[in-house]
Amino acid sequence: MLTAIAIDDEPMALEVVKNHASKVSFVDLKETFTDAIKALDYLKANPVDLIFLDIKMPDISGLELATLIPKNSMVIFTTAYSEHAVKSFELDAIDYLLKPFNLGRFVKSCQKALELYELKNGQTYGNGSIFIKTGYEQVKISFDDLLFCEANGNYVNFHLAQEKILSRMTLAETENLLPSYFIKTHRSFIVNKSKIEKIEKHQVTLQNKTAPVSGSYYEILMDSVK
Repeated sequence: MLTAIAIDDEPMALEVVKNHASKVSFVDLKETFTDAIKALDYLKANPVDLIFLDIKMPDISGLELATLIPKNSMVIFTTAYSEHAVKSFELDAIDYLLKPFNLGRFVKSCQKALELYELKNGQTYGNGSIFIKTGYEQVKISFDDLLFCEANGNYVNFHLAQEKILSRMTLAETENLLPSYFIKTHRSFIVNKSKIEKIEKHQVTLQNKTAPVSGSYYEILMDSVK
């Protein structure tokens, strides 16, 4: 789990980061700040792994602030201005998110941070599993145990061999969190390709469970298993 804070002088921009972060299982957003100096004071007593940092701020810019934060904290810059991209990478930023950014782009940045964190700490967390929020709990799901995901309105059911876990998220958000061997077979279903035992024209079988295959996805599925 990556601990994080976000710093931006625009409250609405912080709400976007907060909303996206709540959907990333391995990011724990501790605090948000519109005041960069207060953020620095917080970091002195509460070091974090990752900082989402706006560039254009009053009093002190994000680029200046990045030189003052603890060296062990990774930085992802968030800005509406592209001209600072080169400078941000000179400061060893993990990534540069150009506003407005969507959840998929946000997740990719977080994954970059997680990979670097794991490399530095010799861990493999997140490579074979994800944490899914269900109710008030975070439940760990191994990719090897996950058969398929089924969309149900604003919720997704994660189907395992012996149970299913319901989480409030969209199928598109789910797809961003899964490895490439999970493939859509229907607009409401993503299946674990490695668990498919039988493919029929209208469905696939995975450990005695079935998931539908729609016409628009059938050829894509067949090409992927060749």
